[in-house]
Amino acid sequence: MEETILHTINIHMLLELTLEAVYLVHTKNKGVCSIMKKFATIAVIFTLIAGVFTGCGTKSSPSDGEGTGGSNTVATDGSTSMEKVIGFLSEAYMEEHGDIKVTYNPTGSSSGIQAVAEGRCDIGLASRDLKEEETADLQGTVVAIDGIGIIVHPDNPVTDLTIEQIGNIYEGKITNWKEVGGSDAPVVCIGREAASGTRDGFEEVTDTKDNCRYSQELTSTGDVVQTVSGNPNAIGYASVASVNDTVKMVSVEGIHPTIENIQNGDYKVQRNFVLVTKKDTALSKAAQDFFDYVTSEQADSLITEAGAVPIKR
Repeated sequence: MEETILHTINIHMLLELTLEAVYLVHTKNKGVCSIMKKFATIAVIFTLIAGVFTGCGTKSSPSDGEGTGGSNTVATDGSTSMEKVIGFLSEAYMEEHGDIKVTYNPTGSSSGIQAVAEGRCDIGLASRDLKEEETADLQGTVVAIDGIGIIVHPDNPVTDLTIEQIGNIYEGKITNWKEVGGSDAPVVCIGREAASGTRDGFEEVTDTKDNCRYSQELTSTGDVVQTVSGNPNAIGYASVASVNDTVKMVSVEGIHPTIENIQNGDYKVQRNFVLVTKKDTALSKAAQDFFDYVTSEQADSLITEAGAVPIKR
């Protein structure tokens, strides 16, 4: 930095001397004036070029505060299921830190993990734990838990289901409530649309991905809750934080979906939301500050508002 400044000062001194020489020669010998003017022009151009390179040379490196996306930018990449959570967290953070921009690229968990491994983003987002081979170079930090409640109509006598029974219901292998201890009535399966992160998490845990037979596929958690509350034969799933008293959440394998049971891992219909970083590379100042913010207790209320469960502290 100091060498660059001194270099620029020397160039400006050269320019001043050149211009003085032009003046002196002009007063003594007008015949060579045009040559000296050309030399002065070249000196001016050289100075401008040096200024450009000076600007380039003083640009901050990522370790000085820049994120992968540029100065004061934090680039996140990965899980589409984490869109709502990362949206709430980044918006709140940017409101408090107006000079920092947090970006989100919804490419999927595996793509996000690959992006951070290759240095194409600051923080990867994964709605699953890292695989053993991925932990050699990467670090996973759980930021929230996606707890998914299994809901039925309040008048439904069924109070508990196993994960296997839930999967069989949604795959059409169990079609009547009497097969799981309920009334003699057809099961009506309510779920979310294909792009839903909640659906993705539910089908992953119950091992029913692409095999579910839905009676209705709805575009919001609120619609699922409302539909189940109006149909005594319906079953649905929704983020635990979004369930109200118009429906009943059943226990799964004897475990109720309380915040405590989700946080300690006893309730099985859940998955982790993970922040992925490189082990051997320090985050930029901006990225580290954002990371610290979203993993702090301060973020718990935002995580809950986004429909997820904060980690146990």
